[in-house]
Amino acid sequence: MNPKAITAVSTANPGNVTRHDAGTKLCLFLLLSLCVLWQCVVQAADPGQPLPVSNAHPLYNTSLPPGVLGQRQLAMGMQMPYFQPVAFSGPSGTAFSLPENGSHGTGETNLMAGLMVGAVYRFRITGIPNAIGAEVYPTVELIGRTFAPPGLETKYPIPINLSETDLQEALDGNLVTRVIYLEDPQSATPLALKRTDSRPIDIPIDQDAMATADSLGRPIAIVRIGSKSPPNNPALEPQFYFGYPPWAPIFQPEAP
Repeated sequence: MNPKAITAVSTANPGNVTRHDAGTKLCLFLLLSLCVLWQCVVQAADPGQPLPVSNAHPLYNTSLPPGVLGQRQLAMGMQMPYFQPVAFSGPSGTAFSLPENGSHGTGETNLMAGLMVGAVYRFRITGIPNAIGAEVYPTVELIGRTFAPPGLETKYPIPINLSETDLQEALDGNLVTRVIYLEDPQSATPLALKRTDSRPIDIPIDQDAMATADSLGRPIAIVRIGSKSPPNNPALEPQFYFGYPPWAPIFQPEAP
């Protein structure tokens, strides 16, 4: 049966369709639905029939634009507005900066800032090794937060550690996606690591990064590194920077 036809009959009764005909069609549709459901149950119960396996995350796919997942979680009440401390680091000499008043200031080699959960931020990276004068403008989308002890939030930020390979791939025109997750405490590797240490897990291009991170812990951020540059038309800059979401600077004490 065509669902559109059933919907039309159930919402409006044309003069050439009687109630008996509509009821007959509805019963036939229910009977067919039960037959299909029974066939699925039989196949699932048969050990010789393998169950379908999906490699995709139930809430996210790569075709979604940045920001959809974070805003969806805010709308569902899964996340509350919060400025999450985030720390940026990369190869020696690289500098990071966030847009402020429509422009970028002097970059910092170890930038830390409070970013709003559910927002998308585009930041700038300069001083890339073996690429004099080159700049990249990745995005970071916060889809979760950490729950550090009160007063220690800036001691345990979300680390965004980018490698020279990541930056070179972006300069070559490729898109690198990094999903940052909190390890499951029951299966986490008991290693003492610094904030700037990085142990990325590289996966094949056909494997879902979000689903992989979800199986290992709790995803909290998505970083996308590509070759996009700011538009020449100033009127398009708010769209490029996702509306300039607010962020809070975090000043770190200088080492003695």
